[in-house]
Amino acid sequence: MKQDDWRLFREKLPSWQETYMNKLNNEYMELLSGEGNPSEKFWALDKRMKEDKRSPGVQLEMRKADLFIDIIALLRHGVIGLDDLQEFSDEMKLQVSMIEL
Repeated sequence: MKQDDWRLFREKLPSWQETYMNKLNNEYMELLSGEGNPSEKFWALDKRMKEDKRSPGVQLEMRKADLFIDIIALLRHGVIGLDDLQEFSDEMKLQVSMIEL
């Protein structure tokens, strides 16, 4: 792992998370404005938010040693796409491409 990848990751992660949480907020609004009674929507939202809180798109403990694992987790959870890694090193992109997402 290159130092520049770690710096870039720390720089980009907050923006990636904000974009992901905006997507979640829109999904929550759809859930709340959909069909059903208020209590069903409330409990469905509660369940969904409990699940989403565990997503790396919402919170992620950043450790340099976990950079690769964290990027894979972000990709698998749909927080980022491969195009979000354009600025990363060729080495990082190659390692990511070897993993089956």
